[in-house]
Amino acid sequence: MAFDSLSERLNKAMRNVAGKGTLTDANMEEMLKEVRLALLEADVNYRIVKQFLEDIREKARGEDVLASVEPGQQLVKIVHDQIIELLGTDDTELKFKEDGITTVMLVGLQGTGKTTSAAKIAKICKEKHNRKILMIAADVIRPAAIEQLQTLGREVGVDVYTLGPEKSAKETVGRGMIYARDNGYDTVLIDTAGRLHIDEQLMDELRVINENVHPDEILLTVDAMTGQDIVNVARAFKEALPLTGLVVTKFDGDSRGGGVLSVKKITGVPIKFIGEGEKIDDLGVFHPDRMADRILGMGDVVSLVEKAQEKMDMEEAEKMAERMMNGQFTMDDMLKQFEQIQKLGPLGGIMKMLPGMNQYAGMIDDVRANDAMKHTKAIIQSMTKYERAHPDKIRSTMKKRIAAGSGTSVNEVNKLINQFEKMKKAMNQIGALQRSGSLNEESLDRMMENAQKNARMNPNMFRRK
Repeated sequence: MAFDSLSERLNKAMRNVAGKGTLTDANMEEMLKEVRLALLEADVNYRIVKQFLEDIREKARGEDVLASVEPGQQLVKIVHDQIIELLGTDDTELKFKEDGITTVMLVGLQGTGKTTSAAKIAKICKEKHNRKILMIAADVIRPAAIEQLQTLGREVGVDVYTLGPEKSAKETVGRGMIYARDNGYDTVLIDTAGRLHIDEQLMDELRVINENVHPDEILLTVDAMTGQDIVNVARAFKEALPLTGLVVTKFDGDSRGGGVLSVKKITGVPIKFIGEGEKIDDLGVFHPDRMADRILGMGDVVSLVEKAQEKMDMEEAEKMAERMMNGQFTMDDMLKQFEQIQKLGPLGGIMKMLPGMNQYAGMIDDVRANDAMKHTKAIIQSMTKYERAHPDKIRSTMKKRIAAGSGTSVNEVNKLINQFEKMKKAMNQIGALQRSGSLNEESLDRMMENAQKNARMNPNMFRRK
């Protein structure tokens, strides 16, 4: 994630002050010095850093903080609130009209992922808001952009309007809007042309479209990897167009994140979407409070639950949970568990969303973890239906056949069977406690302690930087 390095530095600074019994100018300034270095290293604009620290000092010296039982924790909350203030407190959802067509125009430089973002936003509008979408291919400079949008449109099940590269962008958009009105579309996304740099020809074309259509939203796509240049690009586009929001792409890359932290404060343009991958589902609505939680290592459980609800088969998950509680856990259930987990994305990314686990996410080698899961799935898929239901009945000759069929070893097959038996035993214990009415926090704690004593982590899934 773009804020990984910043998160690590800020967490260290916060831990140092959170445990203090009293808050003094000395230990507060020591913490602020670390925060200052963390922000500057993350490439945050130095004026923003200066104001950020001043705001923290002013609020931290208030009577409520100094008189509180845990002033260190209060200071952490102040830093958290100030990060939200930096990222923006505005509503980040798209504004849809109750009547008529809601028009969204996407603008940006070439190579920032504008066309892909248009399709990703169309998918969100269609699936989350039940909108009837039309995408207009107005990037007539690059014929490949039209073809790309048509391909993406088919993938997400959204119609694409184009007159081809021979017609002007102005004519394409004008006739596209007429087509949208005549055919009952309630949302139109316009994918405009980009350039390798900002020039008057680009801006003139965008101004003409804006004056003719008057979009409800004008979203600028920016690349998180460009750092502080995000601010410069956003400022230039805002001078020419009434921008309503930013779409930050490549947020999962190895960028320092300073431009993302600076852009709202400097330009006044809020971030509305962030892209954390190349897949069509890898775009989400930006929530400043949730991002502040992630930066300070507090996790983002709300987003994780939303992601699970979107990507996992909840009905199947409930049936699986019921079978587990009734002592009917099989290898098929284990296989389905792995498949459900894989839908949520890389394991390291999931850990970052869990409170307190951010510091361990860097130890996860997602490539190895994914390979280990593939091997496990291959072993289960090489078993017969009987063997999956009765793994305790699998004999040595069967294990050899399963190992050969999955491209693994008999030792790996044995490890999986042992792992399964431990999971099944734990599920049976929980189910028995639930049926007897004895399932409570104390009994679960005892089970967790026993599980931790018996657990052995797979060393290939972890690495130290």
